[in-house]
Amino acid sequence: MDKNRIEGAAKQLKGSVKEAMGKVTGNRVKQAEGAAERLAGTMQAKLGEAADALRGRVKR
Repeated sequence: MDKNRIEGAAKQLKGSVKEAMGKVTGNRVKQAEGAAERLAGTMQAKLGEAADALRGRVKR
């Protein structure tokens, strides 16, 4: 498993928590930061998935 998948999942979780806290407290800046971090985590996880798929094809 590629480290980007793990780090991406962690960023997604952290971003989701930050976004939820922003919603609860009414802090739109924190909410937007959380959404951006969650999206960055999603992109990083997808990059890791692509790297894993590429490694799987190269080994065949």
